[in-house]
Amino acid sequence: MNLNEYQNYRESKEHTPSDFPYNTYLCSIPLDFSQVPLHWHEEPELIVIKKGQGIVSVDFQSSTVSAGDIILILPGQLHAISQQSNFHMEYENIIFQPSLLNSGSSDLCTDRFIQPLMNRELSTDTFITPALSYYSDVAHCIHTIDTLCSTRPQGYQLALKGQLFQFFFILISNQKNRDYRSVREAKSLMKLKTILKYVEEHYNESITVEEIAAIVYYSKSHFMKFFKTHMGTSFIDYLNDYRLTIAARLLITTDLTVLEAAEKTGFSSISYFNRMFRRKYQKTPRQYREKN
Repeated sequence: MNLNEYQNYRESKEHTPSDFPYNTYLCSIPLDFSQVPLHWHEEPELIVIKKGQGIVSVDFQSSTVSAGDIILILPGQLHAISQQSNFHMEYENIIFQPSLLNSGSSDLCTDRFIQPLMNRELSTDTFITPALSYYSDVAHCIHTIDTLCSTRPQGYQLALKGQLFQFFFILISNQKNRDYRSVREAKSLMKLKTILKYVEEHYNESITVEEIAAIVYYSKSHFMKFFKTHMGTSFIDYLNDYRLTIAARLLITTDLTVLEAAEKTGFSSISYFNRMFRRKYQKTPRQYREKN
């Protein structure tokens, strides 16, 4: 799945007027997408698992999640969603602009709590599960928000904002000791973002390891070690997997031929594309299209 397509999907699911920057919609892995690749954005996001289980990764931390779990994604955090074995997972996305909680200049709540939280100067739990003592209070906020969005009583926006403030109050009042990210880890995250952004924008072109290493000012050998350490796979395997994910989406959403889908996703050899596609999906491209 192309990240631009994912952004368009999010925008097409607009749930509230543009003057109230709050969005909520349901997704399914793998019915809507086979996976949501590693990416980031400048809005905070809540992922609320409704059914089944899957895998969510946030800033190098990967966890198996199941129904009831809530994952907090802060602005700029790298995150991804993938399938766990043969499980299906339905989840709700809640995305809003930080400005929704900003009461204007010289606002104590914004200056002391909301902005530091969005900048990750305050440390909170990322994976909010029933094992946490305050889970039921947080889950109640989410349930109330969902009910408000479903029924939309007059002035529901006021109550929705109130529930978001309550949600973050619970998180902040239960915050852990401040956990300052090391300089080395922060640099690694920035370099990784640069790499992933380049792949997102140039996946349909020829990309060599030497070329991508030069972008982050690493030697080829150092880059290969860096990428393997942080991503758990080689760069070539990641690039092929990214291309195959997009190709699979093209096969079931467009009328492109298999050859055209391969070419549009950066594969110059149709035989290599077919072989790699079958390895990833256990089906030929044509079988995959027919089934989906």
